[in-house]
Amino acid sequence: MTPEIKTEQGYQYVEAGEGPVLLLLHGLFGALSNFMDVFEAFSPHYRVVIPLLPIYEKTHADASVDGLTNYLEEFVKIKGLEKAALLGNSLGGHVALVYCLRNPEKVTSMVLTGSSGLFESGMGSGFPKRGSYEYIRERVAYTFYSPDTATKELVDEVFEIVGNNFKTLRILKIARSAQRHNMRNEIPQINVPTLLIWGLNDNITPTHVAHEFNRLLPNSELHFIDRCGHAPMMEQHVEFNRIVAQFLQKHQEVNPAS
Repeated sequence: MTPEIKTEQGYQYVEAGEGPVLLLLHGLFGALSNFMDVFEAFSPHYRVVIPLLPIYEKTHADASVDGLTNYLEEFVKIKGLEKAALLGNSLGGHVALVYCLRNPEKVTSMVLTGSSGLFESGMGSGFPKRGSYEYIRERVAYTFYSPDTATKELVDEVFEIVGNNFKTLRILKIARSAQRHNMRNEIPQINVPTLLIWGLNDNITPTHVAHEFNRLLPNSELHFIDRCGHAPMMEQHVEFNRIVAQFLQKHQEVNPAS
């Protein structure tokens, strides 16, 4: 069941649970469905919050990694979130890294999965090729180890997005911003406990990217999940949640999610 989307001072989000805050940050083509298994598993033990980052909407936020981070900072201020554990996938991981650099005192720990910030291949040089449903289906399937994970509902959603001129232009601007914003020199400054969870079959941010994050982040640990692509929290959610729960339990005094 998709939770109710709430609005506060123009910021949209979903939220459930009580306790330490777990802030989930979606990627460029992120949707609430991407994090529903995480949301349901952890909300009995954490205050789980998912801000809807303005990827496709015309807002005051610039179409860039910095613009999305500014948006997140304002959202955190409005919600009064003093401290939070961050969990970011793909572009959401990139935003988490920048947020953590700017606000280390507000981050208790961080989980990155398939994060951009060092290297990502994107969805190919031909993207977004509008008008070809089959092309979009193939590119969405490329994100996962198992093509079956690219459900018709998910493909339809991406197809609708890239069929909109404004949304397409904004996506391209953000994607280019992420590619230009390489954080290799900044990442070693991040000292918060960081968990890296990577799919062994990730085509977007391959395994060498995970090893490089692990090398650069001084307080990090790396876990790989087999038969898994760019979105482990969707494709292998049971194993993903187990690893995250163990990590968070080490850094927060709360019972882990089951």
